[in-house]
Amino acid sequence: MKKTKILDCLDKFLKHESRLIILERILKKNFKVDINSKISASVSNPCRCKSSFTKIEFANLFYILMDEGFLFFERLDKKNNRIEFQKFLENNFTYFGKNGRQCEIKNISKEFAESKGYTYREKQIEFLDLLIFRLQERKSRIENW
Repeated sequence: MKKTKILDCLDKFLKHESRLIILERILKKNFKVDINSKISASVSNPCRCKSSFTKIEFANLFYILMDEGFLFFERLDKKNNRIEFQKFLENNFTYFGKNGRQCEIKNISKEFAESKGYTYREKQIEFLDLLIFRLQERKSRIENW
């Protein structure tokens, strides 16, 4: 019985603590309130989607998806679309770093430039070969279900 009371108190404290953190971030303008009065993260989103790709592989993947028109923010304004994409990736994703740990993407513009340029053609072809191979394996698994 005592355990339950302790856990209840701890649970109440943590809920109170998280509410205080949210209010603090709102006051610091790190969060914005949308039209539906829901609180959504902006610049300092603590929850990020993790990736098994290195930073350049990650940039290649999203640059390809953006460049081929699969994903976009602004279809007609390519420059602004790229800027929005870079901000989105920096705020919402991590990549597999050299130390074997997930790293925040602080600036991905250099890697986007490499994905666009023909200087790194071989790296892009290598990445596309890996991506195609993995997608073909998936297709094969689905066909054999």
